[in-house]
Formats: sequence, C-alpha cells, structure tokens
Amino acid sequence: MKPTTIIHLKRGKEESLQRFHPWIFSGAVHHIEGNPQEGDIVDVLAADGQFLARGHWQIGSIAVRVLTFEDRPIDLAFWTERLSAALDTRRSVGVYGRPDNDMFRLVHGEGDFLPGLVIDIYGRTAVMQAHSVGMHLCRQQLVEALTSLMAERLDAVYYKSETTLPFKASLGQENGFLFGQSKGDVARENGLLFHIDWLKGQKTGFFVDQRDNRSLLEQYSRGRNVLNMFCYTGGFSVYALRGGAHKVTSVDSSAKAIELVNANVELNFPADERHDAVAEDAFKFLSEMKHPYDLIILDPPAFAKHKDALKNALRGYTKLNAKALEKIQPGGILFTFSCSQAVSKDQFRMAVFTAAALSHRRVRILHQLHQPADHPINIYHPEGEYLKGLVLYVE
Repeated sequence: MKPTTIIHLKRGKEESLQRFHPWIFSGAVHHIEGNPQEGDIVDVLAADGQFLARGHWQIGSIAVRVLTFEDRPIDLAFWTERLSAALDTRRSVGVYGRPDNDMFRLVHGEGDFLPGLVIDIYGRTAVMQAHSVGMHLCRQQLVEALTSLMAERLDAVYYKSETTLPFKASLGQENGFLFGQSKGDVARENGLLFHIDWLKGQKTGFFVDQRDNRSLLEQYSRGRNVLNMFCYTGGFSVYALRGGAHKVTSVDSSAKAIELVNANVELNFPADERHDAVAEDAFKFLSEMKHPYDLIILDPPAFAKHKDALKNALRGYTKLNAKALEKIQPGGILFTFSCSQAVSKDQFRMAVFTAAALSHRRVRILHQLHQPADHPINIYHPEGEYLKGLVLYVE
C-alpha cells in the first residue's frame, strides 16, 4: 500500500536527496498533501513532481528520515532485507559468529540505512532502541524480521526506548521484552566477560563502540599504573588488567557504576589486588590525586548533546585534558575521547591542542581513534561519525 501523505519540496531542495542524504529538514518543505501523524510513512516529491524518497514523518527540524530512495513498500520484506544486510556486514567485519565475542552493534541507524534505529546484541539477547516515532511504530515487524534471521542465536529482544523517543510524542512507552526472556546478563567481548545492565544502564547497557580502542589500550598497559576516568562499566580497566598493568584505578561519580566495574573485574580477575575503584568527581580526583599514573583514559559522557552547547563543551574538553596532561607522569600515555556528535574531529583536536599548550608539556599524537566497523558511517551522512579519540605520548 502506498503512503497517503505526500511531501512536496521547494524548488532546488531536492539536491541533498539526489546525493542520498537521509534527512529532509522542515525548511525544505513547500506543502503537504494529506494530514500526516508523527511516525507515518510519507512520500517525498520534488517541485516538478518527481518521486525522490519514502520515509518516516516526524515533528521537528528533521521532517523526514528517509528509509528508501526507491518506490517500494515498507513492509516485513523490506525490514528483513535491511536487517539481513546489516548482519552480513557484521559477518564481513568479523564481529559476528566468533566464539570469543558475542556482543556487537547489529544496527547503527543511518549507518545501516535504518535511521532512528539501534540494535545491540549481547549474547543471546538483542536490545532494540528507537530514536524516532516511526521506528517505534514499526517495532513489532522489526522483531519479527530479526527473530526470523537470528532464530538459532536469539532468546530475547528487549525494547529500551523510554528515554530516546521524542517526549512530546506522548507515546506512554515503557521498556520491556518484545520477544522471549533473557536467561542471563553476561556477554563476552574479545574473550572478556561483562555484566550487561540493559534494564537500567546507559544507552543499551554497554558501550560496545569502544571495543577496538580497549584492545589498543591493552597493548599499552603492561607494567603501567592506569587511571580510568569516567569508568562506567570498567571496560578499559578490565582490558588493562589483562594487558599486565601494575595497578588500575577506576573512577566514576556514580556509586552504581563503581559497583558495576567491581563486578566486571571480579568476573574476569577474582580477588585481583591490582584494582581499586573510587566514586568521585573526575575534576576533583584529578586535582587531588596522590598516586602517580603513566596511563590515563578520559572517556567522558557527551559534553554537547546539541550545537547550542558546543562552546561550553569545548571548554570542558580543554579543561579536562589540561588537568590530565598536567598530572600524567613523564613518558605517559593519554587516551582521550569525545562521543559528542556536535563536536567535530577538528574541534576536538583543537581543544586537546589547547590543553597541551596550557600544560607546557611536549606531546605527540600516536593514534587517531574512531568508532569500530560495527558502527558504520553512511558515506552520504557524515554526521554519523560521532566518536573521536587521540592517543598521546607525553614527555
């Protein structure tokens, strides 16, 4: 069945769609034929009546999230095809079907041509998150497609979208299982075990986007005193311990996070006296720390959720990195990150450059880091590149 609503664009506003960008902004809309409700599937036409795209209508600056540039139905076959392609990609990049790794991102929104949808796999549980009303309304078909593709490998699908859906949509959405029930909360990443808190944890329960960067950190950890700031689940801490760190300190302002990191360390290295964890504000800990560290990880939550907060975010990154560069031991290694989509690679690098200049230390870049292959970036949607990182050598 074809959509009953047609979005007519202003003349000249079809150019971004002809370059396959998956967003249509409200300012590009000339008029609407029909009365769309948020989440409805709509057709988009150029000023001359040419079909351009089909997607989800939404209220806000982004008016349409494009699902396809072809005139085809959005049905179970469509979702199955898209999820199958996402699964094939994960096989190709080597994160799916490995005995030492059973957690990965299966769907990364626009990066998998499914804007507004995130699906993470943790063992035999899939955690699905909708960031648009359209994907929320399609959730049952998505579950049907997902379970048919992964029937032998999936026991449950947990839906976690209470905090990610537009609050003005008034959907009354509650988190819960859409399929099956989970039999456990432990998943494996590169041979290490982690408790996954998909019920109350941040995002879908674990930050799978740092997997490759954690592996790199492991290579630098032998014999070092490691400080993991904003540790959350303690992923970097566990990798550092396996890498042969002399001492690892995990710091987070949340007492709940400290419980979680201790549980994950115990899961992999029971009664290991090399690790301790502290519930403390990051800036306060860095200012007052008494022990020397020669490897520091700065992986804070997003300082800028939107462009209005950009200036303050850049100041925050500069202040944080300056303090770490001031305190780190000579010959130390600093892993520093930004996960703020509103902050570009160049802006983050300039903030760290400013911090280095303020510290009066000689600093060299060893690695420039980014999100892993299971968080692909749609080449037509550069906004999808959100994770930036630098590994610095500090004299």
